[in-house]
Amino acid sequence: MRLAETVTFGGSGLDRAAHLRGDADRLAELARTGRILPVWRGKPLCLPDEGLGWVAAGSPVLAKAGPLVFLGLDEGRAVFAADISDWPPEAGAEGVEQGFLDTTQQRHPALDPEFCFAELRAVMTGLSPREAELAATAKAVLHWHRSHGFCSACGAASDMAEGGWQRRCPACAASHFPRTDPVVIMLVTRGNSVLLGRNAVWPEGMFSLLAGFVEPGETIEAAVRREVQEEAGVRIGAVRYLASQPWPFPASLMLGCAAEALSAKITLDPAELEDACWLSREEMVTVMAGRHPRIRPARPGAIAHFLIANWLADRLD
Repeated sequence: MRLAETVTFGGSGLDRAAHLRGDADRLAELARTGRILPVWRGKPLCLPDEGLGWVAAGSPVLAKAGPLVFLGLDEGRAVFAADISDWPPEAGAEGVEQGFLDTTQQRHPALDPEFCFAELRAVMTGLSPREAELAATAKAVLHWHRSHGFCSACGAASDMAEGGWQRRCPACAASHFPRTDPVVIMLVTRGNSVLLGRNAVWPEGMFSLLAGFVEPGETIEAAVRREVQEEAGVRIGAVRYLASQPWPFPASLMLGCAAEALSAKITLDPAELEDACWLSREEMVTVMAGRHPRIRPARPGAIAHFLIANWLADRLD
């Protein structure tokens, strides 16, 4: 495996067993002995410091669950995800969006108190590669079902099918599939320096690599050049692909690229960035060590952190 594939949420070799998705009877049989990951409003069930929290079929936690989504076979055992977003937590325990990161945790009365529903970004670095892939898949697919309950062709309510990997319209017979939106994220360098930017809504001191959605009819390389030019006014020459990361917030695929800057002057688009700057390799070492007076390091587990750390170590491949 290339180093580039070790990024958080990267491929863990999960057997997704797509050949089983169309066999509803077999999936029902597997669910009776498999493991099920409950997800509440995008938050997977967790055992802090131990990983994901799993339940068995028939658990009272699943009383308000929607249809199960088949995630695949983990070491031969079937694993599923269940959306329990209709479960109402006790008064005062509702999930509250707290700025950039929701730090609240919810506990279900049917489970031991050490179990909790937690924001995936807050626990992702404590998950094994397999758990991270399962959690990312579950969060993304379940969000798609909650936000795409009606046929985009005729407007009728659609039904989950193929183990959760399709929605079918009973009115016009159209089939719909989970969405993944490609996003380029760029390690833009010029000599010994790297380009960082920050969005106005981010926490104080948070900077990261520039990123943006790939537009229809656009190549990855063209998207890199356009986004950097639009956001920071910096012209880009050579572009090469480095690594990718599923990013289920809610449904992106981050395409990490190295880009060589042809100009250094920064001209901000204030609608995109509040600030941007060039930092030398030596300054970035200080940032990543948490000792910079103004700039905080990128979030561990995110591809921005992965790309910067490996650039500093001179081991991007």
